[in-house]
Amino acid sequence: MNAMMLLSLLAGLGMFLFGINQMGSGLEQAAGPKMKRLLEVLTKNKLLAVLVGALVTGIIQSSSATTVMVVGFVNAGLLELSRAIGVIMGANIGTTVTSLMLSVEMDFGMIFTALGAVCLLAGNRSGLKTLGQIAMGLGILFVGMDTMTEAMRPLRDWQAFRTMMATASNPLVGVLVGAGVTALLQSSSASVGILQALAGSGAITLEASLFILFGQNIGTCVTAMMASMGATHTAKRAAVVHLLFNVLGTVMFVLLAVFLPVSEWIRAAAGDNLRLQIAVSHILFNVTTTVVLLPMSALLEKLAYLVVRGKDPEKEPMRLKHFDVLLFSTPPVAVQQLFREVQRMATLVMRNYHFAMQYYFAPKELSLDEFNNREEVIDYLNEQITHYLIEAEGLQLNSADTHLVGSLFHVVNDLERIGDHSENIIEIGTTRKKGKISFSPKAEHEIEDLAGRVTQMLEKSIHIVDKQITDADIISEVEVLESQVDDLAIALADHHMDRVKNKKCTPKNGMLYLDMLNNLERIADHADNLATSVERPEHRGERLLLW
Repeated sequence: MNAMMLLSLLAGLGMFLFGINQMGSGLEQAAGPKMKRLLEVLTKNKLLAVLVGALVTGIIQSSSATTVMVVGFVNAGLLELSRAIGVIMGANIGTTVTSLMLSVEMDFGMIFTALGAVCLLAGNRSGLKTLGQIAMGLGILFVGMDTMTEAMRPLRDWQAFRTMMATASNPLVGVLVGAGVTALLQSSSASVGILQALAGSGAITLEASLFILFGQNIGTCVTAMMASMGATHTAKRAAVVHLLFNVLGTVMFVLLAVFLPVSEWIRAAAGDNLRLQIAVSHILFNVTTTVVLLPMSALLEKLAYLVVRGKDPEKEPMRLKHFDVLLFSTPPVAVQQLFREVQRMATLVMRNYHFAMQYYFAPKELSLDEFNNREEVIDYLNEQITHYLIEAEGLQLNSADTHLVGSLFHVVNDLERIGDHSENIIEIGTTRKKGKISFSPKAEHEIEDLAGRVTQMLEKSIHIVDKQITDADIISEVEVLESQVDDLAIALADHHMDRVKNKKCTPKNGMLYLDMLNNLERIADHADNLATSVERPEHRGERLLLW
């Protein structure tokens, strides 16, 4: 293997992994609930799941790509592991009948990449851009796979390589050779093609080719294993299921080939054409293994959990949990379910605020994965809830629901802004972490004091929204706290400027400190807006008289 071959292989691997990430991100942003529902319907029955896997693989001509897509679906939370197993098994069957299903060779890498480019350049519609991202990711994935295959193509004409395959008559050696070759070529179809070429030239017997063929099914699992690198534990388990399926199938067929006249049965079925014999053997392996292991899919899942231990970080789904557009036929129910989505959004905002404050004081000890997931969901809920609130305004509602819908517009906006300020606090914490910046104990205590008041205020405000409290005295408690926060923030800023002037604090640290004060003060302002959003206009007048 020369330097250019190695460079091409690494370039292909880079494109492949980038394509996986792009496709996964696009899937997550797509119509999650609809796609999830479709996949659940298609994979509800084990046999139907197998057919889906076989059909998809037949269309795109790659069991590796199908398995990678399944890993992507599982990683994006769009497909449960138990439902993915049948699709993975079907993908193995689909790769054996590709030549029968497609008569025209097509460059799917270029097709999907071109489709993605057209969608991304077609306009600013979010749906088109998401589709473009998915197609582009899938296209780059195919291009990466093709690049890796091309990088390894010279091996096909390398005499030592051909000799290694021709001499692999020992079952163990044959399996290892088949697995190794397929892992290098990143394509079971390519390695099976080499095997058929060797057989056609009379360089290898059916008996020896069987063991190589069984190993090739193990080698094709490398692609899915690479796709699961950096993915969730559940996605890794999907790749492990693929590996277990082929390893168990290989063990079963090696034993059958050693102790039973399997080669004679294949000759009887396929005639004297050795290439056809290998193709029949490939079909027999995958169909029989599926028939044997499909009823034991639950056991495969348990084995995958034993191999890949650990729990995935909590991931909030990117979808509406409580509302469905069909509820608009019953307006009062639709409004209440939209309110439940707002309550969910408020919970996520509160959790991210608490996390941000923890991260600010101890950034080294916390991972940002769950925070980033919740922030994405908060932005998604803001967009979706606002859209449906606009539609709800056109319905015939009673006065209470009309007021609730009107107030929720403000609530959703303020919650989203609090989420943004929490994200700013995370950035401040990250800057402190990277620059190893620390404040004086007094400055840290001042931040803790201000944050404590803001936390108390935010919890009260969200409680008011959650319970739709209109009591003027309770709402006034929030306004009193807001006034205290404003006064304290001004005083702390003055104190800190004195420290900077007296060179007790560097200007860079001073900017971070003031930025933190500003974000906390802005969160307090939005919390005050939340508390007053539930009031009716007449109640506001009464409370002004009390003041």
